Amino acid sequence: MADAPDATPGVSYVMPVLNEVGYLAAAVESVLSQSYDGPVEVILALGPSTDGTAKVVEELVARDERIRVVENPGMDIPIGLNLAIAAARHPVVVRVDAHTELSDGYTRLGVEVLERTGAASVGGVMVAEGRPGVQAAVARAYNSPLGLGGGAYHRSDAREGPAESAYLGVMRAEVLRSVGGYDETVRRGEDWELNFRIRESGHRVWFDPRLRVRYWPRSSWGALVRQFWATGVWRGELVRRLGTRNSLRYFAPPVLVVDLLLCLVLAPLMIAGVVSGWPAWLLSLAYLGPLAYLVMLVVAAVGSHGGLADRLRFAYALALMHLSWGSAFLVGATRGARDAVDTSRTES
Repeated sequence: MADAPDATPGVSYVMPVLNEVGYLAAAVESVLSQSYDGPVEVILALGPSTDGTAKVVEELVARDERIRVVENPGMDIPIGLNLAIAAARHPVVVRVDAHTELSDGYTRLGVEVLERTGAASVGGVMVAEGRPGVQAAVARAYNSPLGLGGGAYHRSDAREGPAESAYLGVMRAEVLRSVGGYDETVRRGEDWELNFRIRESGHRVWFDPRLRVRYWPRSSWGALVRQFWATGVWRGELVRRLGTRNSLRYFAPPVLVVDLLLCLVLAPLMIAGVVSGWPAWLLSLAYLGPLAYLVMLVVAAVGSHGGLADRLRFAYALALMHLSWGSAFLVGATRGARDAVDTSRTES
């Protein structure tokens, strides 16, 4: 008779860390306070931080022997994750970001779902939270169905079941290693790409909305734009590599950007009379897209909560996310991502 699966397998938490002095301690505390009976370890892949993060890491390691560090001099998240996974000792790997905090019981539930479903990768819901001002507006945009395309991992009301990808992820180490870990040539969208290969290799990816992770988004407009530019470029790169195997929702922002550019080109031509008659009437339909988008932003702002400044910041966050991501997608899809990196953690 085959042995029953271990109900409390050891868990290795892997966390890439770069310039997270204000968030790292809380992220690690959310891991170490998990009510889980099996053995655990925390492996921090430390990049060359410049804000005092290394000192925080040093203090955390001195305080708890379950915390270990691997150096990630190149800063890239996939490389850091692979270094941490290579050092992991346990059969279950839980990815955690230094800008996140796991909910109570996250690990226990994630391992239970792995065993119950036979999945190789399990994820839940990202719940963005922010301090008053820009970060709160960005968090509201993240949590809105209008913000990031309504993916399941942003919706607490989504049904449990097979999924395209898993946010962060509770994963089987043996499967991670069998598919080659994270693709180190993909600097953004690495979770989606990894889960794509997991599914392609015949394994199951699973979503359970009871798994909840608090996420602290960028807290300045410049950092938000840099983050979404890098993410959009790499999504365009993934479309170049994988084509139509990307979800249709990823194409909405670039379509909006193309429509806006078309409108900018058409306006002077129509004013100068270069385009007139029925072609002008037909081409003027292009303006319905930006108009509809503007109406959507107004409706979203009116339907939001808080004062006028809060509502305006929310609408502005949505627009910045969509336009920076969509513009970058077009760049990535046409010429590739090349050496694009997310500098939102390294530049003020």
